[in-house]
Amino acid sequence: MIPTAPEQEFAFSSLMDITERPEIVFVKGQGSWLTDHRGKRYLDFVQGWAVTCLGHCPRVVTEALAAQAAELITPSPAFYNEPSLRLAGLIAKHSSFQRVFFTNSGAEANEGAIKLARKWGRRVKGGAFEIITFDHGFHGRTLATMSASGKPGWDTMFAPQVAGFPKATLNDIASVEERITDKTAAVMLEPVQGEAGVLPATVEFLRELRALTKRHNCLLIDDEIQTGMGRTGRLFAYEHFARSDDEAPDIMTLGKGLGGGVPLAALCAKEAVSVFEHGEQGGTFNGSPLMTAVGCAVMEAMLSPGFLPAVAEAGKYLSECLTALVREFNLSHERGLGLLRALDLGSAGAAAVVAYARDSLQKHPGWENTGLLLNAPRPDTLRFMPALNVTHAEIDQMIEGTRIAIQATL
Repeated sequence: MIPTAPEQEFAFSSLMDITERPEIVFVKGQGSWLTDHRGKRYLDFVQGWAVTCLGHCPRVVTEALAAQAAELITPSPAFYNEPSLRLAGLIAKHSSFQRVFFTNSGAEANEGAIKLARKWGRRVKGGAFEIITFDHGFHGRTLATMSASGKPGWDTMFAPQVAGFPKATLNDIASVEERITDKTAAVMLEPVQGEAGVLPATVEFLRELRALTKRHNCLLIDDEIQTGMGRTGRLFAYEHFARSDDEAPDIMTLGKGLGGGVPLAALCAKEAVSVFEHGEQGGTFNGSPLMTAVGCAVMEAMLSPGFLPAVAEAGKYLSECLTALVREFNLSHERGLGLLRALDLGSAGAAAVVAYARDSLQKHPGWENTGLLLNAPRPDTLRFMPALNVTHAEIDQMIEGTRIAIQATL
């Protein structure tokens, strides 16, 4: 039975006011569905911003948590533990990277990547420290990762910035080459810029970028916090452009889907660039057995036969359904990779569509006491990040709800 309580019993004012939130309190989740404190159900195509990759409360995650919690929660990062070794081994076996450092968030993993690249630049490239990043990129909310990001306005929010992040333009190789100097240690990018509205880097650009970084003896850092762990139909998005381990990035960061809903991320690097010395990197909770046991369960699910091909097929189906909406309403276009997709409306209004889908669909037949959760990363863009095991029927229901919301608001 779902517990209920009137709104006034919730301590809304006790939380720091850091974003606008509807007064909905979620109390239960299962698969592609969430239920709030009033008993209203929501079809969730946000999934914690691509975090609950196997849906809400999948059995493999809940069982891994329960089993590991009964054995060992953490022995401190000064000692090895079995689940972290097992997960590091799985990542190394199924990727181009030989070394893994676990963190609690994607921002922390990206901060570690920045530190590692600067340490490598100091040791190998005469003190090079600059990392070229991209306009509209998003790498996290620490001071360094905000400085590395290219979100408008972030250059003054907590000024002064951390120096050393010149910005290039995605899919413009000349803009990258123009910014390379003897101070350049690395180039860092997302294969798909999620927060910018799902803007993919082209395969041609990524291959040219890899060749360019090799020519200038710079590292390539692949931020796969959102695109990693099956989101694009491959285990890692770099597999869409890298034809060999040599063509793969030097450093990769993972987060979000790695933990399937628990706080877990990773900094992954090739052996040659794993240059941290003792005491230079750490963290009290990093690599705890409780979190990495879940990571093992998630990764084993993704490596099961047929899982990733099914993600790619679902992504193709979602793309076709969104393209049909483009034609029906004369919208701009849809774009994306795998199950990270966007619908460009061609005009502002995405926030209104999101609000209507969440709050007002229940006025329509077939949607009684039911809502739909969507995301608007830009005023003209809807973003879709469903569970990787989403069904065609759930995609169809989401398309129906989005159609109603567009008709009602645009």
